[in-house]
Parts: sequence; C-alpha cells; structure tokens
Amino acid sequence: MSVFDEPKIDCHAHVFDPARFPYGADNPYKPSGQELGTAAQFEAVWAAYGVTNALLVQPNSGYGSDNRCMIDAIATSGGRIKGIAIIGFDDDVATLRRYKEQGILGAAFNPTFHGTDYYKVVEPLIRRLADLDMFVQLQVEHDQLLMFVPWLERIPVKVLIDHCGRPTPAKGLDQAGFRALLDLSKTGRASVKLSGYPKFSQRPYPFDDAWPFVRALVDAFSLDHCMWASDWPYLRAPERQDYGPLIKLAESLFPDPAARHKLFLETPRRLFGFAS
Repeated sequence: MSVFDEPKIDCHAHVFDPARFPYGADNPYKPSGQELGTAAQFEAVWAAYGVTNALLVQPNSGYGSDNRCMIDAIATSGGRIKGIAIIGFDDDVATLRRYKEQGILGAAFNPTFHGTDYYKVVEPLIRRLADLDMFVQLQVEHDQLLMFVPWLERIPVKVLIDHCGRPTPAKGLDQAGFRALLDLSKTGRASVKLSGYPKFSQRPYPFDDAWPFVRALVDAFSLDHCMWASDWPYLRAPERQDYGPLIKLAESLFPDPAARHKLFLETPRRLFGFAS
C-alpha cells in the first residue's frame, strides 16, 4: 500500500472561508490567496491522501476568537472533524459544555502570537478544562513553555503541544524549553504533534535539523502520545509547502508501516475519540 493510501488523521489544520465567514475588521492579519482553504477544499485533499478525520485548530489570523467557520466545518462533516477553539479566559463551565457538544475538544493557547504575559491569568480556565476532560493545546516556541509547566504538572489537564514545541535548532536538545517538554511526558497526560517543521527549522525541506528533536520526542512520549499533522493550508509559510511531500517525510522518518499506523491513525483516534 502506498503511504498516500494509508488511513490517517490530520491533527492540525485550519479552515479559511472569508466569502461565507468574513474576517473581523480589526484582525491584524487576514489570510488571502493560496493561504485560503475552505472545508470543501480540505475534503478534496483528504480524498487524495487517505485522510479519514481531522482535528481543526482555530486560527488567530483572520478569525481570532470567532470560531464559527471551524464549527460549521465540524457540523457538516458527519463526525469526521473535531476542533480546538479559541476560548475566552472567563468562559464558564456551561459555555465549555456547549463547545463540547459542538465537537470542540479543548482550548488553543498561542504565546507565539500573543506572548506569554497574555496568558498569566489562565489557571482558572485550565482547571475548568481539566474538570471537563478537555485539552489545553499550546503553541510555544523557544523557552515559552516554561511559564506553563507548573500549571500543567499541578493540574490534571490533558495537554497537546503543537509543532514539536518549536525548539531552537541551534541550541540543541538540552535547551530549557525542550527539556521541559520532554519532562511533560512523565505526566502521562501530554501528547505532541510531529508537525510544523518550517516554523522552527532553519533548513528547507526535508528540515533535517528538526529530526533529532522528533526522535527525542518519540523516545520520551512514545508513539502512544505522538501524532502526525499537516498544518494545512500553510499560513505564512516561508516557502512553498505541499501535503504530499509532508506525508513522504513521515514515511522517511517512520519507515515501519506499523509505527506509521500508530502515528497516523491509532493514537489520534484514541485520544480524540474518532469512530473506527
């Protein structure tokens, strides 16, 4: 079986459909041109590459906390899509339950966009997410994770880390933020998306300076807590990205079909509750 035909769940993608869901007027960045990707366009990509399900992530660009475009894609997917929303820090338990009923699995925190000070008040929200068995999803870079570690260790919340934690390749495996990420594996509640290499690699495809970090993450977390993702439709990509080469890169990094089956399908299906 070709790697393109192997069943897979894409664990990090976005939808942009400003014709149906206009961007907020005050949003500082409005994706356009080839950055756009509607739910219908994403389904065409699925059909070409063996994707059975997806976890959409609400983007800060374009929509911010207006989750309607993503929730519409979830609602019309027949259960094949779930999502991570941008959730208000003061949203109460009733609001979070309504999100869960709409297929939302957790809240996205993005210090790479907002900075860390923006999130100094999130501990009560993390506790509510933990009480409802929802995820905190973090996109951090460099050593930004360090501010969140005490909460994530103390509060029994499920954790998703985007894009390998976006380490700094030149600083190697012993940089403080990455060591803290590896230590999170000991909680048994944290999982990592092996994705987003252009966001931290200093080299073009196949991003070989990212590979030592991928191997270290798999060693620490095991494939029971690692998953594959595309980051489609590649917002602000520094160079051209395509779905197919990213799948071939996963095949290169994980040549064993059984390992890929766990990475592509078994682990995200279990973690996110997709039907078999």
